[in-house]
Amino acid sequence: MSEMSGMSESSNMSKKYDIQAVLFDLDGTVLDTSAGIVRSIKDTIEHFGLKELPDSELYKFIGPPIEWSFEDKLGCTGEMNKKVSAYFRERYSNSNLLMATPYEGMFEFLKFLKDKGIPTGIATYKKDDYAKRLLCHFDFDKYCTTIHGSDYENKLTKADIIELCIQDMKVEDKSKVLMVGDSKHDATGASNIGTLFAGVSFGFGFGEFGGEDINDYEHIIYVDKMMDLAGLFE
Repeated sequence: MSEMSGMSESSNMSKKYDIQAVLFDLDGTVLDTSAGIVRSIKDTIEHFGLKELPDSELYKFIGPPIEWSFEDKLGCTGEMNKKVSAYFRERYSNSNLLMATPYEGMFEFLKFLKDKGIPTGIATYKKDDYAKRLLCHFDFDKYCTTIHGSDYENKLTKADIIELCIQDMKVEDKSKVLMVGDSKHDATGASNIGTLFAGVSFGFGFGEFGGEDINDYEHIIYVDKMMDLAGLFE
């Protein structure tokens, strides 16, 4: 259990950390990508005649590899999983990828970190090419020292992706890296690699539709607004 499990107004907010680099998840942390992903899932369900799901379940597809979600939520395995996943990617990449919105305060916080000389990066389960297209489109790449996404074989774990970013940033002490994310995948990835973790409430895991409890995972803070994280820095 973390030393801080409350919201951003907690008195523990006054504690400072020697943070040398900050990594962010993408979906549900930097960008609200729900519109494009949900539209692509609905297109896929309709195309293959799969069971229709309420939006509350479709939001749970956001974050982990899409193959996992099609198997978990719709029972698609083997060749069927490959077909539905490929169709989803075609719809998402060619039609719906840029249906996204930066979260309030994201650019402000990146500027704050840049002014303090703290390098930043993106560590996401989103496919690497999708992540880079999105981040470049919204000009986030201008702030990022490194961007790493998932591979198409789903061999990389979240911890692997975080590790690749840390290598790029050349930070030797992983305990001085902060991973910011909205889901259990971000929290467990940070824990497995040995970084600090901060959770955000406005994404898809710990948020309204995700149903995940931040208090089940080690974290130093849980915030409603990105700029609330500024109080962690010396």
